[in-house]
Amino acid sequence: MTDKIVILTGAGISAESGLGTFRDEDGLWTRYDLEEVATPEGFARNPGFVHEFYNARRANCARAEPNAAHAALARLERDHPGEVVIVTQNVDDLHERAGATRVIHMHGALSGALCAACDHRWPAPHVMQTADPCPACATPATRPDVVWFGEIPYHMDEIMNHLATCTRFAAIGTSGEVYPAAGFVQLASDAGAHTVELNLDPSSVVSSFSETWPGPATQVVPDWVASLLR
Repeated sequence: MTDKIVILTGAGISAESGLGTFRDEDGLWTRYDLEEVATPEGFARNPGFVHEFYNARRANCARAEPNAAHAALARLERDHPGEVVIVTQNVDDLHERAGATRVIHMHGALSGALCAACDHRWPAPHVMQTADPCPACATPATRPDVVWFGEIPYHMDEIMNHLATCTRFAAIGTSGEVYPAAGFVQLASDAGAHTVELNLDPSSVVSSFSETWPGPATQVVPDWVASLLR
């Protein structure tokens, strides 16, 4: 059987590139009320404030550079004889900028814009504003194409198919507190995959993994990739 690796990445893999995590002591959710910036209801109440938040995140992302962990996963995709699929909870594009091509953004991307009126999608400008008209329907209802709390993650059928057919599953830089992603390890394990967690601190579901690699992503991810490519 060909070795197929499915990798889930979370905010921890981009933290060393200067992009904030969410649930640490100084994370984004300690500095912003998620009800105001990451829910459809918050956007309906104050779309200008939400756009300011995501404009700042988009600018921060543009300044960030892929780190050694992103580069290692791109190398794994390039050099591994089997299939490698990255499923990311992150809305940045650092995997792609490091060279990865098989990336599934389950929570959307800062680089995308979405019309809340007609569901049309297009590349987001660097700065989005409340009055921006949709290119398709002209309604001023444009929003970032990211998945907010209470919304269904993208590409779930495709992700489930990959989890059901993988021989290895790795979770990198994830808290294990957000479902459905927190349940991926169990689904992969049920399918017979070997599971590994690579994390600075143990996640909430660390006991579900067969193997753990503790430490900063820029150290443990390259070491793990090297062990697979020997």
